Amino acid sequence: MTTYSAHPSAIVDDGANIGRDTRIWHWTHISSGANIGERCSLGQNVFIGNRVDIGSNVKIQNNVSVYDNVTLKDDVFCGPSVVFTNVYNPRSTISRKDDYQDTIIERGATLGANCTIVCGVTVGEFAFIGAGAVVNKSVKPYSLMLGVPAKQKGWMSEFGEQLDLPLVGDGSVICKNTGAVYTLENSILTKNT
Repeated sequence: MTTYSAHPSAIVDDGANIGRDTRIWHWTHISSGANIGERCSLGQNVFIGNRVDIGSNVKIQNNVSVYDNVTLKDDVFCGPSVVFTNVYNPRSTISRKDDYQDTIIERGATLGANCTIVCGVTVGEFAFIGAGAVVNKSVKPYSLMLGVPAKQKGWMSEFGEQLDLPLVGDGSVICKNTGAVYTLENSILTKNT
């Protein structure tokens, strides 16, 4: 019994593992080896490769291709036309399928519209990648990354608001929306529970 919903134009290859209450929209293709969690939304014209793991409650907007060796953990948001790569130095005449690099997007991270995630990086928990940014190095949790190449410009709360903290050093702030306390220590941000 199918526990997910897919538009009639979507292609879901035999063998794909798709969780309960996931929605698959128009002209989307899910490859046979893909693993997709519960309560995900895959927008129009999305492609999911064979060696892809997607957690639960992941939102992938229109026109995103998630290629082999990409992992999206729970609660990740991918804006429209986000770009993932899996080979660092591609050439049409040279097969590099054995050179795919792992890319990991940690829980709760947001990838803004049209950003590019170069393969081999890890984007930390609840990091926020601005629209159009190009990420070519791993990103610390809660970092706000902007520009080409992406540089850290601040810190973001789990609620999705910029925190009034310095980029480096120490400090503490209370999220005005949730009351959560965030502590910056040795340039690493953590949320106190």
